[in-house]
Amino acid sequence: MTEPPRSPEPPPADKSAEPAPVVVAENLFRGKREVLIEHDGVRYRLRITRRNKLILQK
Repeated sequence: MTEPPRSPEPPPADKSAEPAPVVVAENLFRGKREVLIEHDGVRYRLRITRRNKLILQK
């Protein structure tokens, strides 16, 4: 019998890395329903839907 191929193991977590910063949505939106985020010369729109979900659009 042959053994099925193993999937590669994920790399070990970098224990020296700091946790990701947390941004409170109310502070980011400041009473608006959408914000523009510019990254690498491209603008993205982050908006709050009627159902209070977040959608990021290019």
